[in-house]
Amino acid sequence: MIVLIGFMGAGKSTVGRLLAARLGLDFVDADAVIEAEQELRIPAIFEGYGEAGFRRIEAKTIAKLLTGPEVVLSLGGGAPASAEVRAALAGHQVVLLDIEFEEACRRVGGDSSRPMLTRPDLPEIYANRQKTYREAASVVVPAGGRKPDEVAAAVLDALSAGSGS
Repeated sequence: MIVLIGFMGAGKSTVGRLLAARLGLDFVDADAVIEAEQELRIPAIFEGYGEAGFRRIEAKTIAKLLTGPEVVLSLGGGAPASAEVRAALAGHQVVLLDIEFEEACRRVGGDSSRPMLTRPDLPEIYANRQKTYREAASVVVPAGGRKPDEVAAAVLDALSAGSGS
């Protein structure tokens, strides 16, 4: 299993689909699974349960997905902030798609499906997540200024280098 983490706009879903296709695996987006299971969009979950409620749902969903079949799994940007999620990630190939804050914001623009974009403290959230991302990651791949297929190739290169093959 390959798990992609990083800030919103890093390309986790796009790169994840490319990786899955190259490896002959399914691609799973944890946020899409949450929406399907809750029968609510992420903004509605945030509105109804608050961020803490969403994070509890997210942690349980990710723990379940990590015990499932071999896939390329994309996590929401805040997922690794949870100690429960970080513990569940131990032993998995976790790839941080690293991107600068300004480029991430340019990529996601005014996407209304991203409740975090309305937070006035978004730059601080980004800064605070950087250490957590690096602690959770087995591999860090720069994603800024690159096309998705270039990032996918870099992920595969980094993983094969890390496995000793």
